[in-house]
Amino acid sequence: MDFFKFFGKDDNTSKDIAKERLKLVLIHDRANVSPKFLEMIKGDIIKVISNYMEIEEKGFDIRLSRIEKDDDTYASALIANIPIKKMKNIGKNNG
Repeated sequence: MDFFKFFGKDDNTSKDIAKERLKLVLIHDRANVSPKFLEMIKGDIIKVISNYMEIEEKGFDIRLSRIEKDDDTYASALIANIPIKKMKNIGKNNG
């Protein structure tokens, strides 16, 4: 995840940007996860997935979010967007 993209300029108002930044800080605080820790997770995920497919690391995005559960409580969720270039032939049966 390009952490600094999140704080970059776009068409949102300053209020919207500040609101999103606060949400990110609160999610990280509640999950007790630092941005450095997320980068470590990202690196591990890239290593594992790269065994099975070629991915576009530039477009890889990983973040924490909150999801509502059935009982109207919330839980942290790890969300990953991983652009796949192509699948590798590992494990395919050629016979």
